[in-house]
Amino acid sequence: MVRPPCHRPSTRPGHGEHGAASIVAVGIVGALVLLTTLTLGAISTYADVRRAAGAADASALAAADAASGAIIGTPCDVATRLAARNGGRLVSCAVDGAVSVVVVAVASAIPGIEPVASARAGPPGSAP
Repeated sequence: MVRPPCHRPSTRPGHGEHGAASIVAVGIVGALVLLTTLTLGAISTYADVRRAAGAADASALAAADAASGAIIGTPCDVATRLAARNGGRLVSCAVDGAVSVVVVAVASAIPGIEPVASARAGPPGSAP
C-alpha cells in the first residue's frame, strides 16, 4: 500500500500568512474613513455655530437700531427678518430701552443638531 505524501507546515517565513496584509489594509482604510467622517462632522458643526453667532449678532444690532429709531420697524420683527436672511430662526427677542438681546438657531447639516447663539446690542455705555 502506497501512502500519500505527508503535508507538514512549512518552516519558511511568512508562508502561512497569505492575505494578512489585505486584512490590515482593510482595517487601515476603515479607520481612515471613520476619522474623515468624524472630522468633517466636527468642521461642519463648527461652521454652523459660527453662522448662528453671525446671525445673532446681526439680528441684535438690527433690533437695537430699530429700538433707537435708526431704522423703521419694531425691533423683534426686524430681528426676525434679519435672522431669516442669515439662515437662522429667531428663538427669542427681548428689548429693554435701546438694548436688545436675541437668541438665534440655525439648521445644521447633521440631523438632530441645531446650533444656538445669543447676542446683545445697544448704544455705547449700555453695558450690563
